[in-house]
Amino acid sequence: MEEKITKTENKNTHQKERYFFYTDQLTVGYDGKPLIKEINIQLKKGEILTLIGPNGAGKSTILKSITRQLATISGTVYLDKQTMSKMSNKEVSQKLAVVLTERMRPELMTCEDIVATGRYPYTGTLGILSAEDKAKVRKAMETVHAWDLKDRDFTAISDGQRQRILLARAICQEPEIIVLDEPTSFLDIRHKLELLTILKQMVLDHQLTVIMSLHELDLAQKVSDKVICVHGEYIEKYGAPEEIFTSEYIRNLYGITRGSYNAAFGCVEMEAPKGTPQVFVIGGNGSGIPVYRKLQRQGIPFAAGVLHTNDVDYQVAGALADKVISEQPFECISQNACDQAAEIMRQCKEVICPLKDFGTMNARNRELLQLAEELGLLKNKA
Repeated sequence: MEEKITKTENKNTHQKERYFFYTDQLTVGYDGKPLIKEINIQLKKGEILTLIGPNGAGKSTILKSITRQLATISGTVYLDKQTMSKMSNKEVSQKLAVVLTERMRPELMTCEDIVATGRYPYTGTLGILSAEDKAKVRKAMETVHAWDLKDRDFTAISDGQRQRILLARAICQEPEIIVLDEPTSFLDIRHKLELLTILKQMVLDHQLTVIMSLHELDLAQKVSDKVICVHGEYIEKYGAPEEIFTSEYIRNLYGITRGSYNAAFGCVEMEAPKGTPQVFVIGGNGSGIPVYRKLQRQGIPFAAGVLHTNDVDYQVAGALADKVISEQPFECISQNACDQAAEIMRQCKEVICPLKDFGTMNARNRELLQLAEELGLLKNKA
């Protein structure tokens, strides 16, 4: 028994030395009932960890538990070599900042007042801000492009503006680790990118550690160093984005049955139109993608070809077309592939050719175009 305890202690000591933030066999839930068990997170300074998974899987529960907003059921959370449960609120606040999704409804507080609360861990008992504190409040608001909101009532601004103010408050706290629950949810695309760029810059400049949940898989794939997939009773997968973001795994994680997820593009595609192809698209080099999506919106089933399997068109055609005639990368289109395409094309009512450039590799697509003209099927070349 003593040997087992010693091994556990040695393991924890090693983890303390190696990682800035980590959890050991953490179990979280509500009212003593476990929701997710044995969560083991290991993060070094300057790393971004993103939690992904279906709604209701428990991402927010994990974040609330590691930030002491919710009591843990078992296990331990370590922050900068210390057990978080033994740290005072002030000690935690000087190292960790939190931006959660709950909507604050403070009475009679301006946006500047809200951001200023991020300095309270560093002020005296009366919470009086020094000139230096006030300068840091302004700098944090300017960082998120929100200084113009300083005199606005916090309850009277939009959800997106509110999210930026809460981020400014967290930045103002000068934390070593920041935890955010769906920070991009209420933001337009410009401010989503700005927020994540700000976080990434703080990671690079100050070795900030970030833990957050995101619904936007394309952003999670691009910004994260590590990803945790929350699904079921245990963490389903934990690793680098390159390991997590595959089309098949994301489809299984979210239970996608209508449409598809494209890991190469980091985006979703709608469900392909059902039925026999009515239109044949001669595309390539990205020219076919707008046509494929337009036909999908119109509910018109179509076929596409001949596409090299490393062509960007092939990725989208594979998700939206009823049939795709393909060729291996860096090979000239074979006569066999051309014949297959011609046979399917003859059965269609219309041919669309957005492709404008023909070279050595796709020369036989020009033959298909000529055939379409001879058959009177060509309705649109662009």
